[in-house]
Amino acid sequence: MLSRNEQAKKRWGGAHKTIDHWLEERQDLLINYFKLAALPPYENSHKGLPDVVDIRNFCGQLVDYVSSGHFEIYDQIVREASSQGHSVDDLADDLFPLISDTTDIALDFNDKYGDIESTNNCDKFDRDLSALGEAIELRMEFEDQLLNHLEEHQLISA
Repeated sequence: MLSRNEQAKKRWGGAHKTIDHWLEERQDLLINYFKLAALPPYENSHKGLPDVVDIRNFCGQLVDYVSSGHFEIYDQIVREASSQGHSVDDLADDLFPLISDTTDIALDFNDKYGDIESTNNCDKFDRDLSALGEAIELRMEFEDQLLNHLEEHQLISA
């Protein structure tokens, strides 16, 4: 996932200020996900379950990321494409429901872990975090499809 985001930053970075900010937010989210999951290169960051504060902070970042996608970035991209006489409606109709499914998974994770007081009742945390990771990976794929479409229609440059 981290390398996929690096490729996206190399390909579309500098094409649009909003996209640059979005890709940076995505990078930060991925780094914190990898830290929570204790995945390389952060596999030694904790033993057992992560700290409650780290989980809550990650949940806040996760909600911010998925919210900014739905309520800021996607709308702005569609508006700007429309203002230039291009329609991304078909793509939006195809991708946005898929992205929305990943949002539901992220919000469910936040609902379950965003306000936890201790890790005593987190016996399914690793499973839930893994499922969230799969959803984030799918979301990135869908977001990259959106960026690729915008590039193909010369709405952004690579």
